[in-house]
Amino acid sequence: MLARAAIRAAPRSVARRGFQTTRAQLSSPYHYPEGPLNNIPFNPRTKYFAFRFWGFMAVGFGAPFGIAAWQTYRPRS
Repeated sequence: MLARAAIRAAPRSVARRGFQTTRAQLSSPYHYPEGPLNNIPFNPRTKYFAFRFWGFMAVGFGAPFGIAAWQTYRPRS
């Protein structure tokens, strides 16, 4: 009985919420242009992007293995 009352009341409370949308203020220093390739912190259209990208991925993938090997084979003190 209580569940039926909650189901009936839920759509009305959601429908009464007043959502407002405003235009993005591009003069604000905290808003950046939107769209493809503007929301990432790097530029994939540069000349050496592929080399830097795969270099970053290789270092990120290989670092844990390199650290583990270094700790395994270092001399015990």
